Amino acid sequence: MSSISNPSFAYVGSELTLFEHAVNWKCYWSAQIAPYIAGDVLEVGAGIGANTRLLTAPNKTRTPHQSWTCLEPDPLLAARIPAGSAVLGGTIQSVVGLFDTILYIDVLEHIDDDAAEMARAAAHLKPGGHLIVLSPAHAFLFTPFDAAIGHFRRYSRASLLEANSLAARLQVVRCDYLDSAGLIASLANRLLLRQAMPTETQVFTWDRLMIPCSRVLDPMTFGRLGKSVLGIWRRS
Repeated sequence: MSSISNPSFAYVGSELTLFEHAVNWKCYWSAQIAPYIAGDVLEVGAGIGANTRLLTAPNKTRTPHQSWTCLEPDPLLAARIPAGSAVLGGTIQSVVGLFDTILYIDVLEHIDDDAAEMARAAAHLKPGGHLIVLSPAHAFLFTPFDAAIGHFRRYSRASLLEANSLAARLQVVRCDYLDSAGLIASLANRLLLRQAMPTETQVFTWDRLMIPCSRVLDPMTFGRLGKSVLGIWRRS
Protein backbone atom coordinates (compact mmCIF):
# COMPACT_ATOMS: atom_id res chain seq x y z
CA MET A 1 0.00 0.00 0.00
CA SER A 2 1.34 3.43 -0.88
CA SER A 3 -0.10 6.87 -0.26
CA ILE A 4 2.12 9.92 -0.80
CA SER A 5 0.13 12.90 0.44
CA ASN A 6 2.72 15.68 0.83
CA PRO A 7 4.56 16.18 -2.48
CA SER A 8 5.80 19.63 -1.43
CA PHE A 9 7.89 18.37 1.51
CA ALA A 10 11.61 17.79 0.92
CA TYR A 11 14.02 16.56 3.59
CA VAL A 12 16.98 18.96 3.94
CA GLY A 13 19.54 16.39 5.12
CA SER A 14 21.95 14.45 2.92
CA GLU A 15 23.36 12.03 5.49
CA LEU A 16 20.98 9.09 5.08
CA THR A 17 23.03 7.25 2.47
CA LEU A 18 26.28 7.98 4.33
CA PHE A 19 25.07 6.43 7.59
CA GLU A 20 23.21 3.59 5.89
CA HIS A 21 26.44 1.57 6.03
CA ALA A 22 27.09 2.08 9.76
CA VAL A 23 26.34 -1.61 10.25
CA ASN A 24 27.80 -2.05 13.74
CA TRP A 25 25.89 0.92 15.10
CA LYS A 26 22.65 -0.24 13.52
CA CYS A 27 23.09 -3.75 14.87
CA TYR A 28 23.81 -2.33 18.32
CA TRP A 29 20.78 -0.08 18.76
CA SER A 30 18.45 -2.48 16.95
CA ALA A 31 19.36 -5.19 19.47
CA GLN A 32 18.44 -2.76 22.27
CA ILE A 33 14.93 -2.13 20.92
CA ALA A 34 14.12 -5.53 19.41
CA PRO A 35 12.47 -6.95 22.57
CA TYR A 36 9.90 -4.14 22.47
CA ILE A 37 8.88 -4.44 18.80
CA ALA A 38 5.83 -6.57 18.05
CA GLY A 39 2.43 -6.60 16.38
CA ASP A 40 1.49 -3.69 14.15
CA VAL A 41 4.45 -1.32 13.79
CA LEU A 42 4.52 2.33 12.68
CA GLU A 43 7.94 3.69 11.72
CA VAL A 44 7.75 7.49 11.73
CA GLY A 45 10.18 9.29 9.40
CA ALA A 46 11.26 6.10 7.66
CA GLY A 47 13.47 7.99 5.19
CA ILE A 48 14.91 5.72 2.51
CA GLY A 49 13.96 2.60 4.45
CA ALA A 50 17.43 1.69 5.73
CA ASN A 51 16.11 0.93 9.20
CA THR A 52 13.07 -0.77 7.71
CA ARG A 53 15.34 -3.20 5.88
CA LEU A 54 17.37 -3.78 9.03
CA LEU A 55 14.41 -4.52 11.27
CA THR A 56 12.32 -6.55 8.83
CA ALA A 57 14.97 -8.52 6.90
CA PRO A 58 14.76 -12.32 7.21
CA ASN A 59 17.90 -12.69 9.31
CA LYS A 60 18.98 -12.48 12.95
CA THR A 61 17.97 -8.80 13.26
CA ARG A 62 14.38 -9.45 12.19
CA THR A 63 11.80 -8.43 14.78
CA PRO A 64 8.49 -10.27 15.28
CA HIS A 65 5.65 -8.20 13.87
CA GLN A 66 2.38 -8.58 12.01
CA SER A 67 2.49 -5.45 9.87
CA TRP A 68 4.99 -2.67 9.20
CA THR A 69 3.90 0.81 8.13
CA CYS A 70 6.45 3.41 7.03
CA LEU A 71 5.46 7.04 7.50
CA GLU A 72 7.56 9.46 5.43
CA PRO A 73 6.60 13.01 4.32
CA ASP A 74 9.24 13.30 1.57
CA PRO A 75 7.93 11.43 -1.52
CA LEU A 76 11.39 11.08 -3.08
CA LEU A 77 12.68 9.31 0.01
CA ALA A 78 9.50 7.26 0.40
CA ALA A 79 9.90 5.94 -3.14
CA ARG A 80 13.13 4.21 -2.04
CA ILE A 81 11.54 2.29 0.83
CA PRO A 82 11.72 -1.45 0.09
CA ALA A 83 8.68 -3.37 -1.06
CA GLY A 84 6.76 -5.34 1.52
CA SER A 85 5.93 -2.47 3.86
CA ALA A 86 2.96 -0.13 3.69
CA VAL A 87 4.11 3.41 2.89
CA LEU A 88 2.13 6.45 4.02
CA GLY A 89 2.96 10.03 3.11
CA GLY A 90 2.67 12.81 5.65
CA THR A 91 3.11 13.08 9.41
CA ILE A 92 1.60 11.49 12.51
CA GLN A 93 -1.30 13.94 12.17
CA SER A 94 -2.45 12.11 9.03
CA VAL A 95 -2.31 8.63 10.57
CA VAL A 96 -5.47 6.67 11.37
CA GLY A 97 -5.55 3.63 13.60
CA LEU A 98 -3.67 2.11 16.54
CA PHE A 99 -0.30 0.36 16.66
CA ASP A 100 1.55 -1.97 19.02
CA THR A 101 4.88 -0.25 18.37
CA ILE A 102 5.72 3.27 17.20
CA LEU A 103 9.32 4.07 16.25
CA TYR A 104 11.15 7.39 16.03
CA ILE A 105 14.70 6.48 15.00
CA ASP A 106 16.73 9.70 14.67
CA VAL A 107 13.54 11.60 13.86
CA LEU A 108 12.20 13.46 16.91
CA GLU A 109 15.05 15.99 16.86
CA HIS A 110 13.80 17.10 13.41
CA ILE A 111 10.37 18.06 14.79
CA ASP A 112 9.90 21.55 16.22
CA ASP A 113 7.05 20.80 18.66
CA ASP A 114 8.32 17.50 19.98
CA ALA A 115 6.00 17.39 23.01
CA ALA A 116 2.90 17.68 20.84
CA GLU A 117 4.33 15.04 18.51
CA MET A 118 4.81 12.60 21.40
CA ALA A 119 1.27 13.23 22.65
CA ARG A 120 -0.12 12.46 19.19
CA ALA A 121 1.99 9.32 18.92
CA ALA A 122 0.79 8.12 22.33
CA ALA A 123 -2.79 8.47 21.13
CA HIS A 124 -2.03 5.92 18.39
CA LEU A 125 -0.65 3.27 20.76
CA LYS A 126 -2.64 0.20 21.69
CA PRO A 127 -2.78 -0.71 25.40
CA GLY A 128 0.48 -2.44 26.24
CA GLY A 129 2.15 -0.95 23.16
CA HIS A 130 5.59 0.66 23.11
CA LEU A 131 6.82 4.05 21.92
CA ILE A 132 10.53 3.96 21.05
CA VAL A 133 12.69 7.06 20.47
CA LEU A 134 16.38 7.12 19.53
CA SER A 135 17.94 10.58 19.18
CA PRO A 136 21.32 12.34 19.29
CA ALA A 137 22.33 13.36 22.81
CA HIS A 138 23.66 16.46 24.58
CA ALA A 139 23.05 20.05 23.60
CA PHE A 140 26.76 20.85 24.06
CA LEU A 141 27.49 18.55 21.10
CA PHE A 142 25.29 20.53 18.71
CA THR A 143 27.42 21.23 15.62
CA PRO A 144 27.04 22.66 12.11
CA PHE A 145 26.30 19.06 11.08
CA ASP A 146 23.17 19.09 13.26
CA ALA A 147 22.05 22.38 11.76
CA ALA A 148 22.79 21.20 8.21
CA ILE A 149 20.47 18.20 8.49
CA GLY A 150 17.61 20.06 10.16
CA HIS A 151 18.01 19.23 13.85
CA PHE A 152 16.16 21.52 16.25
CA ARG A 153 17.97 20.08 19.25
CA ARG A 154 19.94 17.26 20.82
CA TYR A 155 18.50 15.57 23.92
CA SER A 156 19.53 14.81 27.44
CA ARG A 157 17.74 12.04 29.33
CA ALA A 158 15.82 14.75 31.20
CA SER A 159 14.74 16.67 28.08
CA LEU A 160 13.66 13.50 26.28
CA LEU A 161 11.55 12.48 29.26
CA GLU A 162 10.13 16.01 29.39
CA ALA A 163 9.16 15.83 25.71
CA ASN A 164 6.97 12.88 26.61
CA SER A 165 5.47 14.44 29.71
CA LEU A 166 2.18 15.24 27.94
CA ALA A 167 1.67 11.56 27.16
CA ALA A 168 0.26 10.89 30.62
CA ARG A 169 -0.80 7.32 29.88
CA LEU A 170 2.73 6.19 29.10
CA GLN A 171 5.07 4.56 31.59
CA VAL A 172 8.84 4.88 31.23
CA VAL A 173 10.45 1.51 30.51
CA ARG A 174 13.99 2.81 30.06
CA CYS A 175 15.87 5.99 29.16
CA ASP A 176 19.61 5.52 28.68
CA TYR A 177 22.56 6.85 26.74
CA LEU A 178 24.22 4.69 24.08
CA ASP A 179 27.69 4.84 22.46
CA SER A 180 29.99 6.12 25.19
CA ALA A 181 33.06 5.76 22.94
CA GLY A 182 31.33 7.75 20.20
CA LEU A 183 30.79 10.54 22.68
CA ILE A 184 34.54 11.21 22.55
CA ALA A 185 34.50 11.44 18.76
CA SER A 186 31.51 13.78 18.80
CA LEU A 187 33.16 16.00 21.39
CA ALA A 188 36.33 16.19 19.27
CA ASN A 189 34.29 17.23 16.24
CA ARG A 190 32.47 19.83 18.32
CA LEU A 191 35.68 21.36 19.71
CA LEU A 192 38.16 20.86 16.88
CA LEU A 193 36.75 19.92 13.48
CA ARG A 194 33.36 21.68 13.43
CA GLN A 195 32.43 19.91 10.20
CA ALA A 196 29.02 20.25 8.61
CA MET A 197 29.25 16.64 7.39
CA PRO A 198 31.49 13.75 8.49
CA THR A 199 33.58 11.97 5.88
CA GLU A 200 33.14 8.34 4.90
CA THR A 201 36.45 7.56 6.61
CA GLN A 202 35.26 9.12 9.86
CA VAL A 203 31.98 7.20 9.77
CA PHE A 204 33.84 3.97 8.97
CA THR A 205 36.32 4.51 11.84
CA TRP A 206 33.56 5.30 14.33
CA ASP A 207 31.43 2.35 13.26
CA ARG A 208 34.20 -0.26 12.99
CA LEU A 209 36.37 0.76 15.96
CA MET A 210 34.32 2.76 18.45
CA ILE A 211 30.98 0.94 18.40
CA PRO A 212 32.54 -2.39 19.48
CA CYS A 213 34.15 -0.49 22.37
CA SER A 214 30.82 1.11 23.28
CA ARG A 215 29.14 -2.27 23.46
CA VAL A 216 31.60 -3.16 26.21
CA LEU A 217 31.73 0.23 27.95
CA ASP A 218 28.04 1.16 27.96
CA PRO A 219 26.97 -1.53 30.47
CA MET A 220 29.90 -0.52 32.66
CA THR A 221 28.67 3.10 32.74
CA PHE A 222 25.06 1.98 33.40
CA GLY A 223 23.82 4.00 30.43
CA ARG A 224 25.06 7.30 31.87
CA LEU A 225 27.35 8.22 28.94
CA GLY A 226 26.83 8.25 25.20
CA LYS A 227 26.28 10.34 22.11
CA SER A 228 22.75 9.01 21.58
CA VAL A 229 19.83 8.64 23.96
CA LEU A 230 17.25 5.86 23.84
CA GLY A 231 13.82 6.23 25.42
CA ILE A 232 11.16 3.50 25.57
CA TRP A 233 7.67 3.99 26.97
CA ARG A 234 4.75 1.59 27.44
CA ARG A 235 1.06 2.47 27.30
CA SER A 236 -0.64 1.10 30.41
